[in-house]
Amino acid sequence: MTTSTTSESSTAAPLLDLQALVVAVRRRRRLWCSLALIGLLLGAVVAVLRPAPPTAVTKVLVAHEADQPNDPGTLIRTDVALLQTTEIAGKALKSLGSAKKPEDFMPDYGGIGLTNNLLQITVTGHSDAEAVARAKALAEAFVADHVRRLQDAADAAAKALLDQRDRLQEELAQVDKAIGDASSQTGPKAAATLNSLYASRTELASRITDFNQRAAEAKVGTPRLVAGTQIVDAPRAVRQSLPKTAATDAAIGLVLGLVLGLAVAAIGAVVADRPVLRREIAANLGASVIAELPRLPRRPAGRWQRRRTREARTRLTTTLARTVRGSAEAVSLLELGCARSAGAIALDLAGELAAEGPVVVVDGLPGPQLTKRRPKPGDPTVVSGEQAAAGPDQERRLGVGSVAPGTAWTDLQYLGTRTVLVVRAGHGSAAWLHTVARQLADQRIPVIGVVLIDPDPRDRTDGTLWDGPPGPRRGRKRRAARRNGTGRRRTERQSMWTAPVPDSDQEAR
Repeated sequence: MTTSTTSESSTAAPLLDLQALVVAVRRRRRLWCSLALIGLLLGAVVAVLRPAPPTAVTKVLVAHEADQPNDPGTLIRTDVALLQTTEIAGKALKSLGSAKKPEDFMPDYGGIGLTNNLLQITVTGHSDAEAVARAKALAEAFVADHVRRLQDAADAAAKALLDQRDRLQEELAQVDKAIGDASSQTGPKAAATLNSLYASRTELASRITDFNQRAAEAKVGTPRLVAGTQIVDAPRAVRQSLPKTAATDAAIGLVLGLVLGLAVAAIGAVVADRPVLRREIAANLGASVIAELPRLPRRPAGRWQRRRTREARTRLTTTLARTVRGSAEAVSLLELGCARSAGAIALDLAGELAAEGPVVVVDGLPGPQLTKRRPKPGDPTVVSGEQAAAGPDQERRLGVGSVAPGTAWTDLQYLGTRTVLVVRAGHGSAAWLHTVARQLADQRIPVIGVVLIDPDPRDRTDGTLWDGPPGPRRGRKRRAARRNGTGRRRTERQSMWTAPVPDSDQEAR
């Protein structure tokens, strides 16, 4: 007999299953919610224990010689960089009369370009008055430095133009001297030379006039730029509200903690490789998921939740009782990550089967757990493995064991020759699920099905495996299966070892 999976699982498995990743991250919501809450609290605590120092701000209008309407902000970014220099910091400290080093003062202030020509300076201090004084000194130092650089640039440009004018004037003097020498000569050749000299003198005079005009214009533009660079917003202290600061820091901590928690949860889910979807668990174990059950709460649950859990347990008990009645061999429940749930299911199932005859629950759980519990009136008999070996064989036995790491595999066949796996979603890794399937196959213990504990409520994947060729004919067998109450489009698995069991790095097909 061959085993084939559904059309979804028959396709090539993706390198990263986003659906499984999202489900795994959502199941670890306690982790990232806790980190988000820790970030929220840390942000609020930091705001209270380390309040922001007194701060003052001022705004400076900066005029540039090369201002353009389409400037992307390069000039104002240059001004911000110039503000963070030791020269301006030293001048500000000198005006304040402080002996502090410029390198130590620079971390206490900063600048940001609001527009292409508007610079905002933010300064901190030990008090509001000190912060305001520092802001004023920095703004004045920056304006003075900017004006000085404008004047130096204008003087340099004017000096270059005047130097060119002086050179041309020297050439003009030489031309005038040559004209005086040529005037005493006669003849056609002398006349032509004289005309050429007059033309050169006219051109030189024109160029000298042009350089004089350009030098004057270079100095004329500087006062306009100097007047345009000024402090437009006087230094003032920034009012700080502790509740507002705490709320802002708490929000920042919340976001950072949430992002960190989601990242840790996602990385942990990928590294751990713990299947959480029905289709993954069914494929890794090579058995169909026959029922689902919410995890037993450790604390008292609400009325609605108790009712829903009770109804789910009743349906599960009915399904398992039908399966056990139809089996001539002893059936066991083997848990993985849900010992409490497996024990509760075993007791419910034994109580359901008690109406047909005496039932004994063989406790093979680590501990053991069921034999130590205080029995209630009407509970089935619970014995250990040693007591079960000495008891009568006429009683129906229901074994409860574990397939967690450290399991003695050879002892599982004494709990039952057929088994139902009770697996908590997201507990075992894919490699361990493969190991469980392989070990059960080696022990000749067929798996009737899988009961999934604590499933994802939004899981819509299929956890049913088909035995035999795809697309079985619909007829008497299908109607008989419905009358028997299976209600599933699957055939009963003949034996566990008839289906190929994948290795730790392969998926059942």
